[in-house]
Amino acid sequence: MADLYQLLPELQGDEMIFVSGLLKNVDEETARRFATVYRSRRKEPQTVLLMSLVGFVGVAGVHRFYLEHIGLGLLYLFTAGICFIGTIIDLINHKSLAFQYNQKKAQEVLYMIKGSV
Repeated sequence: MADLYQLLPELQGDEMIFVSGLLKNVDEETARRFATVYRSRRKEPQTVLLMSLVGFVGVAGVHRFYLEHIGLGLLYLFTAGICFIGTIIDLINHKSLAFQYNQKKAQEVLYMIKGSV
């Protein structure tokens, strides 16, 4: 397996552990292809945090649309972030929201790459 720290230096903590577990049985070329596609699809926790903050001063639920949670995005939009309670919870949990999204995308990307080989 390729050195994951060189391929994806932006990964940290749980995301690094998860991705290294996914890539433990793949060859160097597959890992490089994975890194290229995954980098373009993953979401940064800081971006989710900033978009959650927009819910307080602008449009609630923007971060949910960004994370492809369209139903919750609409709910937050029409209920002012469920009276700001949902927005506050999402501010606290922004890292886990991004991690869950990135886990799903990593699995999709690996499946897509392995299917094309």
